Amino acid sequence: MDMRQLRYFIAVAEHLNFTEAAKSLFVAQSAVSQQISDLEEKIGVQLFIRNKRSVRLTNSGKVLLKEAINLLDKSAEVIEKTRQAELGIIGGLSIGFLGYTERIFLPRLIRQFKRSFPKIDLQLNQFNHGMLIDSLNNDELDIVFTLSFGLDNIGGLERRKIISESISVVMHCDHPLANRNSIKLSELANERFITLSRHESPQGFNKTLLMCANSGFTPTIVTQPRMLSTVLLLVDAGMGIAILPKSLEQNASPSLRFIDIEGEQSQDELVVAWKKSNSNAAISLFLEELDKIDAEGAL
Repeated sequence: MDMRQLRYFIAVAEHLNFTEAAKSLFVAQSAVSQQISDLEEKIGVQLFIRNKRSVRLTNSGKVLLKEAINLLDKSAEVIEKTRQAELGIIGGLSIGFLGYTERIFLPRLIRQFKRSFPKIDLQLNQFNHGMLIDSLNNDELDIVFTLSFGLDNIGGLERRKIISESISVVMHCDHPLANRNSIKLSELANERFITLSRHESPQGFNKTLLMCANSGFTPTIVTQPRMLSTVLLLVDAGMGIAILPKSLEQNASPSLRFIDIEGEQSQDELVVAWKKSNSNAAISLFLEELDKIDAEGAL
């Protein structure tokens, strides 16, 4: 049986009159009669008891009516869900983030997005720079929040600036320079540096090397832990200093000092990035909600 036959059957069952059923379907009565006959022949049961004066459903017809209505309703639901998925109204969106600067706006953005699109399942995970980009390129993430440094060398990405991020020198409060308000990187040429692993965060690692090179020296890197929290712990333990986003200060140990770096190179951009080839329609909806947050002055 096909959907058209089921629609014709339901129309006759509801009107119990072939002429009225044909009118509601905007087809000839003969077409309705033919479809009902074909349906009865196909399933091998009589669906209607009919004579010149009346039309009645058989017991088999009553069973089919209930199931046919359910089936057509389900079919309409499937079609509507498919259309909504095309529009991005339902489905899923996988989001990656660094976990520090985004605290300013991301919780509000997620709340607002979930209110607007409750049928879109959001998956959020925190990663280091390198894993964010790798996961984006491997289609494990749909959209990421990351720093812009190094993204120009990666093809196939779209990005949008959110806010500027200050980069600071991080050191323990006992360090001889810890009471300074700002510092030139060239003054740190003889310091021991701690960086995130180059494998885990190639952007962050290369950013440190480039900033130091622009100040005339190559940093002495004593260790490269995998986790940002470990970098902060080791700096807190006096094992070295680090170059990190200033926004980390909000949740760092009170014994750490985040000192401004003099010069233009102490700024980076927090961006939202996604692959040009990603066809997930929920990405554009998410970006629209981000624009609303921006328009409200929350960024």
